[in-house]
Amino acid sequence: MPTTASASLNPDLIDTGTPPIPEAQGWARAYGGARGPLIDLSQAVPGAPPPPALLEKLAIAATEPGNTRYGGITGDASLREAYAAEISRIYGASFAPTEVAITSGCNQAYVVTMMALARAGDNVLLPTPWYFNHEMTLTMLGVEARPLPCAPEAGFVPDAATAEALIDERTRAIVLVTPNNPTGAVYTPETIAAFAALCAKRGIWLVLDETYRDFLPADVAKPHEVFATTSWQDSVIGLYSFSKAYAIPGWRLGAITAGEPALAQIGKVLDCVQISPVRAGQAAVTWGIDGIRDWRERNRAEINARADLFRQAMAPLNGWRVLSAGAYFAYVAHPFEGVKAAEVARRLVADCGVLALPGPYFGPGQENHLRIAIANVAADRIEGLRERLTGFSL
Repeated sequence: MPTTASASLNPDLIDTGTPPIPEAQGWARAYGGARGPLIDLSQAVPGAPPPPALLEKLAIAATEPGNTRYGGITGDASLREAYAAEISRIYGASFAPTEVAITSGCNQAYVVTMMALARAGDNVLLPTPWYFNHEMTLTMLGVEARPLPCAPEAGFVPDAATAEALIDERTRAIVLVTPNNPTGAVYTPETIAAFAALCAKRGIWLVLDETYRDFLPADVAKPHEVFATTSWQDSVIGLYSFSKAYAIPGWRLGAITAGEPALAQIGKVLDCVQISPVRAGQAAVTWGIDGIRDWRERNRAEINARADLFRQAMAPLNGWRVLSAGAYFAYVAHPFEGVKAAEVARRLVADCGVLALPGPYFGPGQENHLRIAIANVAADRIEGLRERLTGFSL
């Protein structure tokens, strides 16, 4: 009998790397517990649940029959209004609710934004090391993820002049993540302003992912001045996640800030991929923006203290170098020259019960590095790293 040819899948999707965190979690499952409970520093997840009052608001909202119905494509008006007021306070600028869309997490915010800005054959500049989901999204869309190298000696902060040299007729956007995933680097307002000016000049978009904005050091008065001092609506799109600051990653809520013409086009994509975000979570977060503000400020202080504690824990360890640390992350150079980062990470789990992610998960040229998610565990477990890593060798 003649055989039927197999249906083919999208080649761009096949060329997209497999999500890397499950691989690392597989190494962790093989850990036998000889050094005590696993210290999981892999995926960026809040180390503690949200305050009970926020969970109570969710429970109440979940019983409201109206919240079982479809909501607005770009989110419920109440949360869009509350978030517009919140970012107006943060940036010292005036935002309209019509410049805000609520999404099912910041990853979705990024996906729908990239679908609105670029098509197959275009390119988008991503500073390296990059957040792997950003690169994966572009690859499956047939869009080139063009690396913008960020040197350790520059604190992993990208340079606008270097970026400009990489722009060509197919460049549609530059993506910045600050505070950064994976390095923890915090970009200065001057750096962000330089990129905003570059994008406006070259007629491309600056996509500013500020998922970790709530974890800037307390002495930072404002993340940047772009929204307050420029006509940003024509060339800047902001992305945000409620997951980390509100400790609700399972609720899947994020936000896009964009000019109304751009948001109208993004709305077409949102209608196809989400129809509307989960409504009970939106109701709880609408209350939580003001209702748990004090809790969020205490959480910010605690997470910033963990970055300092991590540096102290690593300082006595010969050969290990903390290249950058801030917000949720630290980026570390391991001391084993010529050994692949994945092997270092795998052996760290097996021998020490410490799970980190290999640098190559975050782009080319990262074989000597590991990413540490320092917000995942309590302070006492960060202090235990020194004991676990003392004497570790390959």
